[in-house]
Amino acid sequence: MTQHPRPGTDRAPQAAPGTTHRDVVSFVRRGERLTPSRQSSWDRLSGQYVLDPPRGERDTLPGDGARLDVEEVFGRRAELVVEVGSGLGENLVAAATAHPERDHLGVEVYLPGLAQTLSRVERADRPRNLRLLPLDAQRALPAMLPEASISQLWVYFADPWPKARHHKRRLINPPFLDAVLPLLADGAVLRLATDWAQYAHHMRRLLDARPELALLHPSGTRPEGESSDRVPEGLALTGWAPRFEGRVKTSFENKGRAAGRLIWDLAYTRVPRHPVPDGASSSGAPAHA
Repeated sequence: MTQHPRPGTDRAPQAAPGTTHRDVVSFVRRGERLTPSRQSSWDRLSGQYVLDPPRGERDTLPGDGARLDVEEVFGRRAELVVEVGSGLGENLVAAATAHPERDHLGVEVYLPGLAQTLSRVERADRPRNLRLLPLDAQRALPAMLPEASISQLWVYFADPWPKARHHKRRLINPPFLDAVLPLLADGAVLRLATDWAQYAHHMRRLLDARPELALLHPSGTRPEGESSDRVPEGLALTGWAPRFEGRVKTSFENKGRAAGRLIWDLAYTRVPRHPVPDGASSSGAPAHA
């Protein structure tokens, strides 16, 4: 897919003719003016790192025919790691730098976050195995990527939308799972983390019920310590993942810890679509270092 620089200001949303319908989304578009340093990073690097597919009725939605040819974009065939909500790029850039053998795609709609990620990219000597997609992940990923193309999918510290009336806005909900789980390769890993116990409970209930997924750490215990937020009754005692060593401590995690909240890690594997016969090799499964 051709990459083009986007301007340093957000384009106005385009309403579909004759309709005022707007989908429920898990994010809110904030004011998106860039500081001079972020604008400079955007001007220098967005053309190389920020993908600019055709847009649909809004600038966060892919247009008809928008496809992502991963091999063309990265110039090779490699394991693809996708981070939804890559934020300021702390984890994404660190992961791409530490694992040049993998390709990393960050999906983020917040322009200042994209620009800050580009600043980090420059400080990291411009790794070539990283790209940014400024679209709504739920709508864009299934439209642009083929089935079974993702080796790892990361969702770290998504907005918990703690008020009950806002729970429909949470990213981890059935529509998102229906959209992205078919994109996971057999044996792929889904990694999540949150600093909100209620959101952790919400995710466990939804993810544990999906037949496509199996817990990576079924005997894993809860994080140790007391949390400043309310831990829901019925929250699972086991099945929690240890902290993923490949996840750096971002500003979002640090804020949660500073507020006295525990960090809840979850990890699942994509159940093979066709069970491997007894005695057959499963060496084709993705690696998950």
